[in-house]
Amino acid sequence: MRQWARRGTRPRQPADQRYESVYLFGAICPAKGKGAALALPHADTEAMQLHLDEISRSVARDAHAVLLLDRAGWHTTGHLAVAKNIPLIFLPSRAPELNPVENVWQYLRANWLSNRVFQTYEEIIEAACQAWRNLIAQPEAITSIGQRDWATGLMSVKTEGRWYNGALPDLHGRPEPFGVYEGPDPLHI
Repeated sequence: MRQWARRGTRPRQPADQRYESVYLFGAICPAKGKGAALALPHADTEAMQLHLDEISRSVARDAHAVLLLDRAGWHTTGHLAVAKNIPLIFLPSRAPELNPVENVWQYLRANWLSNRVFQTYEEIIEAACQAWRNLIAQPEAITSIGQRDWATGLMSVKTEGRWYNGALPDLHGRPEPFGVYEGPDPLHI
């Protein structure tokens, strides 16, 4: 853990040996500075399904939100009922730098969630929810944090009735097609 302090001093930090957690499932749209999230007690398939449902409700009518996901087990399970307005794109394994939401988690910890001790589980939930509300109140921060150079040039191209959604760089920097989508024009949240 890093903390600013005068050279030669040993700053104190709160510490707690209890381990209760809240999992914040969140998604952002850097183009519009919006997001949707749920604070849940577990990170599993059921929680992911609730998150997908929340995102689907947040997407404008007749629009689509392309959702970038890492390959966590609850993201890749075949037991998810994915709404038609949320095409999923799985990022390459072991490449968190490609996932914009990883920077969101760092931002939340750095600004509102680090160096704190909570007395109750409800305080943990409230802190996570308040941190998300603080972020959502700053659309320009969402855009700044979530923007990726490789993603800003993504274009959708329709060929023979299918949408090809741009390309992701592979481990060698070469473009690698990442998704085929059949349906109406893909739009952002």
